[in-house]
Amino acid sequence: MSIAKFHLREPKNEPYLSYAPGTPERDALQAELKKLKSKTIEIPAIIGGKEVKTGNTYDVVCPHNHSHVLAKAHLCGEKEVAMAIEASKKAQKAWAELPWEERAAVFNKAADLIAGRYRNLMNASTMLGQSKTAQQAEIEAAGELCDFFRFNSWYYQKLIEDQPYSPDGMWNRVEYRPLEGFVFGVSPFNFTAIAGNIPGAPALCGNVVLWKPSPTAFYSNYFLMTILQEAGLPDGVINFLPGMGADVGDPALASPDLSGLHFTGSAATFHHLWKTIGNNIETYKTYPRIVGETGGKDFIFAHESADPVVIATAAIRAAYEYQGQKCSAASRMYVPKSLWADTRAHLEQEIAKITVGDVEDFSHFMGAVIDQKSFDKITGYIDKARQANDAEIIIGGDADDSVGYFVKPTVILTTNPHFVTMEEEIFGPVLTVYVYDDAKFEETLDICESTSPYALTGAIFARDRHVLKHMADKLRQAAGNFYINDKPTAAVVNQQPFGGSRKSGTNDKAGSIPHLYRWLSMRSMKETTDPPTDWTYPYMG
Repeated sequence: MSIAKFHLREPKNEPYLSYAPGTPERDALQAELKKLKSKTIEIPAIIGGKEVKTGNTYDVVCPHNHSHVLAKAHLCGEKEVAMAIEASKKAQKAWAELPWEERAAVFNKAADLIAGRYRNLMNASTMLGQSKTAQQAEIEAAGELCDFFRFNSWYYQKLIEDQPYSPDGMWNRVEYRPLEGFVFGVSPFNFTAIAGNIPGAPALCGNVVLWKPSPTAFYSNYFLMTILQEAGLPDGVINFLPGMGADVGDPALASPDLSGLHFTGSAATFHHLWKTIGNNIETYKTYPRIVGETGGKDFIFAHESADPVVIATAAIRAAYEYQGQKCSAASRMYVPKSLWADTRAHLEQEIAKITVGDVEDFSHFMGAVIDQKSFDKITGYIDKARQANDAEIIIGGDADDSVGYFVKPTVILTTNPHFVTMEEEIFGPVLTVYVYDDAKFEETLDICESTSPYALTGAIFARDRHVLKHMADKLRQAAGNFYINDKPTAAVVNQQPFGGSRKSGTNDKAGSIPHLYRWLSMRSMKETTDPPTDWTYPYMG
């Protein structure tokens, strides 16, 4: 073991490639897409570093071409979970005792591999398996994923350097220990970067992880797991368990060795997992840490002093990028009557230019929603608006699942600020607008603040500085990530730590130092350099 003190340089956010026509990166990405589509692969579980094939398979398809099978994934159950728990136990001690810089080296190497040799693989697999455009894949499957791995390593260095004050005669120290047991990581379909951070952040801190990816993201997530292995991740530190919710979750949460839950997904699933942990609390060796990010009903609120073109542009990007399948996507918008005509005109003009289709065609702004269940849910909400007396579809509303799960960008106008599409999470390309009387600005702010059980993201628009401050104060608890004159999406690691409160999650802010604290257990240590030899005190004199 080296006795040198190592120091990581502060990272920079990974720059994004443009994939503009005629660029070499565009040609390389298209070649990778063609290569991946030419074959159907098997996706095994990876337990203790070894591939495990269960024989119980699930077809992974392209959402934009659901007849095309990308992979057959071997689904895990109770047996494989038990194997993974044992593998994590075997790996735990050596991984925890490995110097922090050696653990950081694994994730920094993985970041370099993703930024370089495997950039096209991560982007292409995310495009095909999750129907992201090249732009959307580049931003997160390459850029944000690299940022998580690099900045988390740097954050960890800063964290462990934070030591308590030591008066004369003593030496006070804090040791940052990994948790006892394993962390159960449950990742969503919509961000490959989040799928990497779910097991990656706890593992960097010295923990071992059982990772259950979303079935609709098995494809890119499997490639990510193989990259981590290539980067030097020891066997058993992260165990990759493709499977359906309860088949993996129930036996994982039943284990006395559960020490943490790292979750991103629906609020309903998070509630179930939390309740299960609560019901099992007496069986655990430690109290499990629970970190979760769930959903949102994210808002745009415009004041009469705002610019209608700016409002509409932000709404289009926030509501329709990645088909609105972001927990941060704008879903409800409040516009004053004095600005509505101009805002509407710009929305109609610009949305008419948006094309929806196969993401291999780089001209499209939108791909498909993730699966049939999602398609049915989204179109169900559109149908409710179509049948309502207090709402109307003013843009879009069309959908077709014959080839892929395509839903056109849709705008609903309602006279009811509590219409169902103003209150419930849709997770699709549907924006509902409520037009308020300018004189009812304060009243409408109150409605915006209290409408949703979620508090993830929100955006306010105004030119007047006094108004901006007032709106920010009034909506202080309505969003964990708050945007001023910008769309309420696209948080960047080391710039806008991400997370929400209320029913949007535990607000532990992925992409920050506080997030890493959740995967560590502190031990305070006091050493007295000249111990007393007299037990009495002066007052006793």
